[in-house]
Amino acid sequence: MAHVTFIHGIGNKPAADKLLEIWLRSLASGMDGISLGAEGITSSMVYWADVLYAEPDTNVSAYESFGASTPKEVDADAHTRPPVPATVDEAAFISGLAMKLGGTLAAAEAVEAMPMNRQLEGLPYERIPLPWPLKKAFMETFLRDVHHYLFNVEFTPRPGLKYKVQDEIRQRFLRAITEGGAKGGPHIVVSHSMGTVIAYDCLMRVPETEAIDGLLTIGSPLGLDEIQDKLRPEWTRADGFPSTKLKGSWINIFDKLDPVAGFDPFFSNDFQFGGKARIEDLEISNSGIWRHSIVKYLRSPALRDSLGRLLQL
Repeated sequence: MAHVTFIHGIGNKPAADKLLEIWLRSLASGMDGISLGAEGITSSMVYWADVLYAEPDTNVSAYESFGASTPKEVDADAHTRPPVPATVDEAAFISGLAMKLGGTLAAAEAVEAMPMNRQLEGLPYERIPLPWPLKKAFMETFLRDVHHYLFNVEFTPRPGLKYKVQDEIRQRFLRAITEGGAKGGPHIVVSHSMGTVIAYDCLMRVPETEAIDGLLTIGSPLGLDEIQDKLRPEWTRADGFPSTKLKGSWINIFDKLDPVAGFDPFFSNDFQFGGKARIEDLEISNSGIWRHSIVKYLRSPALRDSLGRLLQL
């Protein structure tokens, strides 16, 4: 039996069961949707928001809303702020990512400012204001979450509970991959945002990770030099494809105005196999100024076609 293992991205999320339901509904919506259950395909979610956040996001309808999927000012509190750099390496990491993230946010706003007759014809469009508090909230959340994972920070999300962030999330991913692989296959990993970094890190750098049959990365920051540098020595540009753990194809889907992926969205040159390109990079256009929303990506016909190919539907 085929199985899809999902892994979510940065920021707080609804509870694990609710989040999986949202992803499945988004993927199945519309005439061209894929209903995994109806196809006899099982699924699971690698849930890690509770490692970094005290309580799940209870506003499920807002998270799932096509129009309201923007960063939230409420996330910009002391719990989500990026750390004060303790080393030169951490300072360079945070400042480099912040500069690039700010650039792609500015690019999205430049498109928003265009007259309607100059915007891309034929694309759905919605006007979503993104004031500075929301941009600030998103940047702080992104920098904090990515930093804490890649630097394996010891963190206490709730009183009496302490995690080594990378160690804990890696173990959750490994368990999910083992369980998904036991279904018989094909076994596909669908990852979004920071989830793509976690998936790649485990497939490339954790020997205990079991092999999968296909990988879909969505709105990924893996193209950023700062993140690639933290994946060395296992990652190199000429041999960055995780060939021992990925038996099939890797499809990378992005929107150039997605602030997480937009600075360097093309992976075929950065994750080669024996010096040759092996990844399929696929550009799509989500609507509105906030292009990083997973519900928008999952409703894309191109993403659904890609997942169908990986699942051999």
